[in-house]
Amino acid sequence: MVAKTISQIDLQRLHAAGVRGIRYNFVKHLGGTTPLDVVESMILRMAPMGWHLELHLDADNIVEMREFLRKLAIPFIIDHMGRVKGAMGLEQPGFRQLLELMKDNPRAWVKISGPERVSATGKPFLDAVPFAQALVKAAPDRVLWGTDYPHPNVKWMPNDGELVDLFAKMVEDDATRKQILVDNPTRLYWPEIKAKK
Repeated sequence: MVAKTISQIDLQRLHAAGVRGIRYNFVKHLGGTTPLDVVESMILRMAPMGWHLELHLDADNIVEMREFLRKLAIPFIIDHMGRVKGAMGLEQPGFRQLLELMKDNPRAWVKISGPERVSATGKPFLDAVPFAQALVKAAPDRVLWGTDYPHPNVKWMPNDGELVDLFAKMVEDDATRKQILVDNPTRLYWPEIKAKK
């Protein structure tokens, strides 16, 4: 996360240090109020460096920002499965829109992280599994995973080992697990590695 006033020199320093993206928060209860023109301006500065956006959204934002997301010219990640609501099921508008985005937009990525943010039932967050499975089915080559440690602002504090076990339920075959844990992040964050082979 950076200030809109960050200098290009400081962006280049971050790049040299290994940074490859900027995260914007749109989650209302966390104070997400980033104007879209600020994001668009930063995209113009990020694009030449090959960076991507990471977007922390509520499910409702995915519907509200449909056209904005469709027009993004650089890769972008929707964090925490779009913070969809487990109690509303797979047919809720925000999740349907997220699936459509993943199927239709080759620049869209998603993290199947944050099951504790999606779950309506609490530990072990099994009601988040069908959402992750549907996203993996929609675009297995653009799915990422992470624990979200140290888990700020959560109702139920997860155990990171249990989240790894839950990932095994979300993705049941070894080839797709490797794709999500190794191949996809390598392609997004370190494309030069593949280019050297």
